[in-house]
Amino acid sequence: MNTCLRMSIIVLMFRIDWRKFLFVGTSITLTGILLQISTLPYPLTIWIPPPPLAISSHRPFNGTTRLGETATSLAQDGQFESVVLLNHSAEFNQPVPVLEEGKKVSQQSIRSKAAKPEVLVTLPTHSRINVPGRLLRHIRSLTPDEALIYAKKEIESALLVTSDPDLYAPLFRNLSVFKRSYELMELILKVYIYQEGKRPIFHQPQLKGIYSSEGWFMKLMQGNRQFITTDPEKAHLFYLPYSVRQLQLALYVQDSHDIKPLKRFLRNYVIMLSSKYPFWNRHHGSDHFFVACHDWGPYTVTEHEELTKNTIKALCNADLSEGIFVTGKDVSLPETTIRNPRKPLRNLGGKRASQRSILAFFAGRMHGRVRPLLLKYWGNKDEDMKIYRLLPNTVSRNMSYAHHMKSSKYCICPMGYEVNSPRIVEAIYYECVPVIIADNFVPPLDEVLDWSAFSVIVAEKDILRLKEILIAIPLRRYLTMQTNVKMLQKHFHWNPRPVRYDMFHMILHSIWFNRLSQIQMPQQS
Repeated sequence: MNTCLRMSIIVLMFRIDWRKFLFVGTSITLTGILLQISTLPYPLTIWIPPPPLAISSHRPFNGTTRLGETATSLAQDGQFESVVLLNHSAEFNQPVPVLEEGKKVSQQSIRSKAAKPEVLVTLPTHSRINVPGRLLRHIRSLTPDEALIYAKKEIESALLVTSDPDLYAPLFRNLSVFKRSYELMELILKVYIYQEGKRPIFHQPQLKGIYSSEGWFMKLMQGNRQFITTDPEKAHLFYLPYSVRQLQLALYVQDSHDIKPLKRFLRNYVIMLSSKYPFWNRHHGSDHFFVACHDWGPYTVTEHEELTKNTIKALCNADLSEGIFVTGKDVSLPETTIRNPRKPLRNLGGKRASQRSILAFFAGRMHGRVRPLLLKYWGNKDEDMKIYRLLPNTVSRNMSYAHHMKSSKYCICPMGYEVNSPRIVEAIYYECVPVIIADNFVPPLDEVLDWSAFSVIVAEKDILRLKEILIAIPLRRYLTMQTNVKMLQKHFHWNPRPVRYDMFHMILHSIWFNRLSQIQMPQQS
């Protein structure tokens, strides 16, 4: 043992259940033996544990069960061989063992408790996952369907994660499940993009305006190297690269109120793909997806039954009342207004909470069923409630629309003709707590984000009570939500060069996550 410790080793072999320690950045507390290796270029502390205790934190797979509710021993008789790969360029986290959720002890206190030592495995944090070559070869040998089953099993047994340097736990329904799912996406997911289809409807992203989410996703997906495969036999997901906005501009006859030509066009496109290739028919389109931010996105698919019922639809118009959007299968797409595609993240941020003098703010056009009621009850009725049809010139000369949002505690985000609103993301950008008024609306990325942590959702029938609802929120609760909004911001950024956990990756993850949730696990004999 002493000889081994004196060696500057790159790969450590020890006996442990690798499946439970797959991902970097994981700290697990168990009982066992402490090894300290100080001769490496980076200090490393490893505890060699007995069979580990796992926290079953997410059943059903896409439910909202909180961490720590169920603890089951996953240890079986026998031991498993594993490898920890060390990367000399990695930074190592300071080892802080977790005894149970919410309780931490110092490493010094662990050393002093010889009778009851705690076990800590500290691994380096990477932007990519380090896994043993044998495990990676095994995953790559799986068919796409087998790989999805493997991923779902891994996520269902996700270990307890109470904190992460790159993720803020209060934002998520279940941090452990999100982290494990995201890392598996990075490790496994391959997407095939169909090349069929002519511009401008296909392969031509529109990067400006309120429907720009579908364009930005298309641009970044087509330019991605990590997730794209040119071999459809290796694909776990198939992307239909069309823009509903471009479809509307190309085929809709102005003032005709007839979108049947758009429906027929998409129906014929899918029929062509399903007759030309075998991939659609293998799962009847359930491993295919499209991304549409235009209001007509859900209505343009109804001429093709499998496109409507089976395909994963990432939609800004995530309206449950229409019977087209399906929670748990489809993805609510954030609606973002991009004014300058060269600088999509300009002018972010806002005043600190103590300097936000306006209780609530809204200014906008009066279309749809909700906004006229908002103006009727609160327009020029209360000094604390700055509610306008459009921002009057006399007001905007002194304080712009953006400055109003940056100076408000709550930003009112009522639906327009359809349920979503770009004001939700604007509020997040300006660090203003969004107040969503849209019955039957599924908030963006709802399968992983906990919207109760950073927003207020008000029923349409309670518009008359809007101020009462807002002033009833305790100051401490508001400050927590406002802090959460600031921490949330990075997950809603369109970066010209995508970074981990930004908008592009969050949307892609939700598509991946919802695909996994539809996978039927094989019956165990």
